[in-house]
Amino acid sequence: MGLLERFLPRVEFESYEDFIENYKLNVPERFNFGFDVVDAWAEAEPDKKALLWCDDHGGEKTFTFTDISKLSNRAANWFAAQGIGKGDAVLLLLRRRWEYWVCAVALHKLGAVVVPASLQLTSKDIAYRLEAANIKLLLCVADEGLLKQAEEATVKRAVVAGSREGWLEFDFETHPDTFARPENIKNDDVMLMYFSSGTTGMPKMVRHTFTHPLGQIVTAKYWQQVRENKLHMSVSDSGWAKFGWGKIYGQWICGACIFAYDMDKFVPKNLLQKMQDYKLTTFCAPPTMYRFMLQEDMASYDLSSIERYCNAGEPLNPEVFERMLALTGRKLAEGFGQSESSVLIATFPWLDAKPGSMGKPAPLYEIDLVNEEGESCETGEEGEIVIRGLKNPTGLFTEYHNDPETNARVFRNGCYYTGDVAWRDDDGYYWFVGRNDDVIKCSGYRIGPFEVESALIQHEAVLECAVTAAPDPVRGQVVKATIVLKRGFTASDELAKNLQEHVKRVTAPYKYPRIVEFTEELPKTVSGKIKRAEIRKNTVKKD
Repeated sequence: MGLLERFLPRVEFESYEDFIENYKLNVPERFNFGFDVVDAWAEAEPDKKALLWCDDHGGEKTFTFTDISKLSNRAANWFAAQGIGKGDAVLLLLRRRWEYWVCAVALHKLGAVVVPASLQLTSKDIAYRLEAANIKLLLCVADEGLLKQAEEATVKRAVVAGSREGWLEFDFETHPDTFARPENIKNDDVMLMYFSSGTTGMPKMVRHTFTHPLGQIVTAKYWQQVRENKLHMSVSDSGWAKFGWGKIYGQWICGACIFAYDMDKFVPKNLLQKMQDYKLTTFCAPPTMYRFMLQEDMASYDLSSIERYCNAGEPLNPEVFERMLALTGRKLAEGFGQSESSVLIATFPWLDAKPGSMGKPAPLYEIDLVNEEGESCETGEEGEIVIRGLKNPTGLFTEYHNDPETNARVFRNGCYYTGDVAWRDDDGYYWFVGRNDDVIKCSGYRIGPFEVESALIQHEAVLECAVTAAPDPVRGQVVKATIVLKRGFTASDELAKNLQEHVKRVTAPYKYPRIVEFTEELPKTVSGKIKRAEIRKNTVKKD
């Protein structure tokens, strides 16, 4: 019996309906990803490749599961020597360094709480996280900018792949490569905590338990369709939940080898070259990265090894879908979910992709759309995505840490309210409209930003755009488009009017952007997600 079969009594399914009805997950008592996946693979197949890491400076390392098992044991012993044990939170600022995988597995083995952090954090952001999550140790890669931001940290600090005065060195390789499995770690203990920024207020702390990795099997095997012993790449920094979605848990359970490109910054040509040279089999990235790669001569790169392209992080514009299909012969498979979950809705293997649609619900989750009265929506009616019948489905978070007010707002009426708005078509496919806070209310109309963005992307001059609400004394709100132009096009009032008329022709005329603003770049997270809240904030300031 293979490792995957230990958790899935049945692995293969004949149809989407068969998948939904008969997908069953076997959750072992006291499941621990470090021992039950990493160490299990190392015992079953000692030479099985787990991680292929490279960077922009000629660095390259390949790790087997045996390597990860032993290195994580050494790291667990190092953490224990620093006083870290069950329930202690450790903040990881590690970019895409290979040490992240070692540290995460080590902390899971200890029963500690992994708290990933983004490269974009300021010293104020770091200070907030240290206090809010009661961090016991901060582990930071030897990046001068990050180290400076973390200098004022008042907890024990350690530096990875370097040294710094006043900091511990992460010299874990001098420790023993064996580590006894603790007896006191339970399935419902907290294993992982993401900081998830909303549109208002301070970031929320999303708590996941030790069973969370098992929820990512659907993400990896049935959406991304990773292959055992083949290279999979998800483009994400370690500070984001998308890293957990695509670069460790479900992929390693399925026996895939993670391809980790520790890029200094996103350069489309460099990424395309890596995709070609390393002959990836499956690939996942946010739509923003696909748009920029499409501006290069993609046809000149041999990407024939890639069998599956996926996108997540933001909805996919149909224009990008069609161009990727024309260039690669592959249909992009969209996936929707949150830091709070595994994949919730996706284009699964048995489904024909509909450009612009998220796909259909994943098993284990009872997905529905509800209106403002909490009633199920009719076909074609917009509503908030909810998960009904909550019985702690594997993969879903348990709560927001130390935030009873938000917990009460999102967990009610026997549902988890995601805050995302969508509609469902006659075939049961879901179509994203926007975050509740992103939906624009103009003169009594509800306008979803994604539809307007998709219309704008079809114009030959538009590389990428973000549609947000702008305050208006008469209409309440109006549509504003912030646009990045393709090479060869120049911003002008004439082009702005042309774009407005284009939107009127492509979609309902009332949805056209009354405000058009051109910019050199859109504010984004490291993982490529557009920061619409920042655009709205700047709009209010200007007004």
